[in-house]
Amino acid sequence: MSHERPGRPVTALHLGLGSFFRAHQAWYTDRADDAESWGIAAFAGRRPDLATALAAQQNAYTLVTRNAGGDEYATVRSLAACHVADDGEAWGGYFASPEVRVVTLTVTEAGYRRDGSGRLDRRDPQVEADISALRSGHGADVRTAPARLLAGLRARRAADAGPIALVPCDNLADNGAALQQVLLDMAEAADPSLLPWMQEQARVVATMVDRITPEPTAADRQSVAAATGVDDRCPVVTEPFTEWALAGDFPGGRPGWESAGAVFTADVRPFEERKLWLLNGAHSLLAYAGGLRGHATVAEAVRDGACREWVLAWWDTCTPHLRLPGADVELYRQALLERFGNPRLQHRLEQIATDGSQKLPVRIVPVLRAERARGNVPTAAALVLAAWLTCLRDRGSAVRDVRAAELLGLAEGRLEDAARRVLAALGDDLGDDDELARAVVAATGGLRG
Repeated sequence: MSHERPGRPVTALHLGLGSFFRAHQAWYTDRADDAESWGIAAFAGRRPDLATALAAQQNAYTLVTRNAGGDEYATVRSLAACHVADDGEAWGGYFASPEVRVVTLTVTEAGYRRDGSGRLDRRDPQVEADISALRSGHGADVRTAPARLLAGLRARRAADAGPIALVPCDNLADNGAALQQVLLDMAEAADPSLLPWMQEQARVVATMVDRITPEPTAADRQSVAAATGVDDRCPVVTEPFTEWALAGDFPGGRPGWESAGAVFTADVRPFEERKLWLLNGAHSLLAYAGGLRGHATVAEAVRDGACREWVLAWWDTCTPHLRLPGADVELYRQALLERFGNPRLQHRLEQIATDGSQKLPVRIVPVLRAERARGNVPTAAALVLAAWLTCLRDRGSAVRDVRAAELLGLAEGRLEDAARRVLAALGDDLGDDDELARAVVAATGGLRG
């Protein structure tokens, strides 16, 4: 196996060069029936070394599909160029090209820089700095995802490069609307003259994405070298299962992703809710509760009888609120147990536990609110929140969250008071809910067994 190959034209952009993108959107593009017409210029987020390493191996990499019984190796060649995050000139140059017609992004939930109401967080110092930079004409210097997209759109308008589709691929409920809102807010604050052009030329596509992709290890790199003979510095490990649903318009065209298995639908929300609540919600439960019980990976945690029962109870809570047929939901639940239990897929709980303040509002809170509206106090949801609260109180500086400093302060002191303060960080209505706070406090007592 070799990574050598002829180059592809840059016709798509991607922001966020992590493992999930390379196991998912890049893989679908590489497997599309018109793949040779679609090359992706990808920009790193937090890992500039990754862009450098990929460029050194002609932007190709090995995808390791990890089955319970063994590994399969394939080379993905859809990346045409890789750049460090702060290469603003290259970013604007690609946007100004009529050949580029699709922009995807995987910047995590935190990357959208939203406040509690779903609007652009104007209290964020980096957001304000980016607004100032855009107002002064220094769009190449911005750092946040909304500002970078706006800078790109402004360059495209100036070049009269034609329509473009923006495709968010993060685990946000209604991610298309979420991106649309922060872009409108950024434009209103930094360059209102861009709004009419955006309405006419820029389309935002909603998506649901699903593929478990643990962080690769040194051992993974060694296994790739042994199996393929390629010293790949950037392999990606993933599971066999993958799913992608999209809803929206691509006015300039798009890759034939459906030929690789993607589904185009009028509404992704039923698929999105199933995935966010069942898969991602269970992942958060296992990350916090499983971690407290001494487990390091999803597979370890789901083998723990208590953790498994908690997952099943959470799924029982979610299922009545899903809008897909019951038989489909049951099949999905069974498949999830098999996926979670794959002993060779080392999906680390500490990776999943990152940025709980951004993940829990879309994975747990919608079902929690739906249950409270029915007069129920869902014990499974209370347990997830109790586990998160306990991790905040126990782990201190080890907590990885964009709101870590704030949350650690809220979690200090008397448990009953801390529970109300941490719940309020997820929503004022939750902090004022005495019955819920009591349930969360009670659930902390049974977490460690």
